[in-house]
Amino acid sequence: MNPKRLVKTVFIVSVLSSMSAIAAPSITPDPPVLGAKGYILMDYNTGQVLVEHNAHDRLNPASLTKLMTAYVAGQEVSAGNINLDDQVTISRKAWAKNFPDSSKMFIEVGTSVSMMDLYRGLVVQSGNDASVAIAEHVAGSEDAFVSLMNSWADKLNLNNTAYTNPHGLDSDGLYSTPYDIALLSQGIIRDLPTIYPLYSELDFEYNGITQYNRNGLLRDRSLNVDGMKTGYTSGAGYSLATSATSGEMRLISVVMGSKSVRSRESESKQLLSYGFRFFDTVSAGEAGKEIAKARLWMGEQDEVSVGVLDDVFITLPKSESGKVKAELVYDGDLVAPIQSDQVVGTVIYSIGDKDVASADLVALQPVEEGGFVKRIFDWLKRLVTSWF
Repeated sequence: MNPKRLVKTVFIVSVLSSMSAIAAPSITPDPPVLGAKGYILMDYNTGQVLVEHNAHDRLNPASLTKLMTAYVAGQEVSAGNINLDDQVTISRKAWAKNFPDSSKMFIEVGTSVSMMDLYRGLVVQSGNDASVAIAEHVAGSEDAFVSLMNSWADKLNLNNTAYTNPHGLDSDGLYSTPYDIALLSQGIIRDLPTIYPLYSELDFEYNGITQYNRNGLLRDRSLNVDGMKTGYTSGAGYSLATSATSGEMRLISVVMGSKSVRSRESESKQLLSYGFRFFDTVSAGEAGKEIAKARLWMGEQDEVSVGVLDDVFITLPKSESGKVKAELVYDGDLVAPIQSDQVVGTVIYSIGDKDVASADLVALQPVEEGGFVKRIFDWLKRLVTSWF
């Protein structure tokens, strides 16, 4: 028998956002227009861009560069190549005195500093000295570390990003985009769960000096901001990458080239407030959870549980978030043997006649072939079924 598309179990997905109990607005207004050179608002779970302006234009990232410095070091920790308990001897190149007019954690040449303290100096204090010390400890030299930064940029599909140093001071050939910074921020939250909480720390004391996180939105009680990073040089202007949550929804905003500290915070807040007010993230499928039982032929059992391999999220205007339906479209009759995680069809999510997302439909457990008699009976049943 020729395979055929078998349809269609339909269900309505649940809304995750904490705003779901509020009556949804019938119209989604235009997004705010900001004064920054470039900006973006992205949903963390789906990667969907909700607002953008010059989001793919190459701009000077300034200290947003340190997001990649932190990411590379975190990947080296995860790989076991370095440890957060490592003691790092500070070289002359990493000496705080090399950065007289820029941010630093005030490390002294020849002293021994823990990798975790350097991480805090990087993330909380935006220390240029900490950036160099981390680079040298991870890769042996700044140049070798920059090579790692650019390799990871390629792996993360940061297609309009290039690094020339680990700290972000103005340099020819150093550039990134709001979109790439948002992707990198997404990667830090996703891939470095041990490191990401450092971005919400309000202050850090080292060498008898207490310095405060420059991200003023961490202290704004109207938003639940838990990161990420500020940036400023005279060539770049003022920039800010921010992540905030509302219920289970997480948004990432990036503004680059703002005119002042106040404007980068105000612009970021406008983006985040707009996203949380007018959009929802809905959970369309939970990894490994049964969506339905599918008819199975020639197997030890007559049914197999099906679902999705990874969590599925969809970002939608609030006016549409309660209207999502899903159809299970099988590639054809399911015939044993079936392997666990074997793709057996597609889940298509839609609103009315508009498809909004899709995911592979997979078998959630293996099923072996049935015995000879079972297979004969199933063959006959399947033949009769195909006539109708």
